[in-house]
Amino acid sequence: MNSLDGIRVLDLSRVLAGPWCTQTLADLGADVIKVERPGSGDDTRGWGPPFLKDDEGNPTKEAAYYLGTNRNKRSLTCDISHPRGQELIKLLILECDVFIENFKVGDMKRYGLDYETLKLINPKLVYCSITGFGQTGPYKDRAGYDYAVQGIGGLMSITGERDDLGGGPQKVGVAVADLFTGMYSCVGILAALRHAQLSGQGQYLDMALLDTQVAMLANLGANYLTDGQFSGNIPGRMGNAHQNIVPYQVFEVAPNLSGEREFIILAVGNDRQFAKFCEVANKEWHHDPRFSLNQDRVRHRNLLVPELQACLLTRPKLVWLKALEAAKVPCGAINNFAEVFQDPQVRAREMIHSWEHPNNAKVELVASPLKLSKTPVQHKHAPPLLGQHSTEILKDLLKLSDSAITDLRSNKII
Repeated sequence: MNSLDGIRVLDLSRVLAGPWCTQTLADLGADVIKVERPGSGDDTRGWGPPFLKDDEGNPTKEAAYYLGTNRNKRSLTCDISHPRGQELIKLLILECDVFIENFKVGDMKRYGLDYETLKLINPKLVYCSITGFGQTGPYKDRAGYDYAVQGIGGLMSITGERDDLGGGPQKVGVAVADLFTGMYSCVGILAALRHAQLSGQGQYLDMALLDTQVAMLANLGANYLTDGQFSGNIPGRMGNAHQNIVPYQVFEVAPNLSGEREFIILAVGNDRQFAKFCEVANKEWHHDPRFSLNQDRVRHRNLLVPELQACLLTRPKLVWLKALEAAKVPCGAINNFAEVFQDPQVRAREMIHSWEHPNNAKVELVASPLKLSKTPVQHKHAPPLLGQHSTEILKDLLKLSDSAITDLRSNKII
């Protein structure tokens, strides 16, 4: 049994934010029907290299990007620009609890698949729209991509090295506005399903990447609204340092045996931990009134950090990490991907899953981080074939005959 057994999702989203949301719902047991454009499908099917390799080491047509965002789903092709395709979607709505799309504002209404139309067919329907800027406001008709939203939403203004150290705007290494919007959408859908269960009424979710990005500013957004807008202290780029905590950043340590530079993360979250760090470092900084309290360390950051850096350069990485971990001082290595996926903790937590795939007997991908004791998540590979489950879905849910399905296929509706 899975948490969302009995919940069916009609997923008209593509690329990342929407598929990330529906992948999580599918992990939890929902039957997610991924509706794709006939002939081409989700854009990410072709977003490579890298592509999955077959048993002989030859690349297939399945992009790693697509595989990492569409597990546990079924693929149905349907041309929603055609009236017969729209009619198919409306018939499927009778069998579904959730509808999710990330088309431009107004597209769904043009196709007759907007919320006001579909709720007349299924009043309990939870309908989620994901766009760059939402269904209202002066930017609603703009195309909203993660990169642009990271800039407009302030994230790039606080990401990257300090300007006085030669820094400049920097995006995050993964599409965090997309990913967070997908997760917020998932939370909203689950809440709306609960409401529908209690009241018999569905509802509409208007999700926007920009809204999510602004919410993600978190403590720095609060810093600005409670102080900066009055004092003029606008949060800026701090590189690997923390705006409100010192020391909480990357430091260089002694080079390794090959003479290569090495670094560690030192994340001292309170004054007690700072005192423990000082004991490990054999220093008396915690007795200095300029540095004893975090608020003083923040104010005197430019005095303390160079002294910390000089000290940390005296010992190699593994020596520091072992001593700091023993003293319960938060710290960490900076791993590349090879080191991440060989890390014993990552392995112990089973964050790499081996999939049974028709093109390759052993495919390793990142697993879901959700670990439920009674209803464990599903682990099925993304559908390799475009429209792989079209016949199955149309027969089982709509009771269409073989001849009717053949007719839809010959007319390129599916």
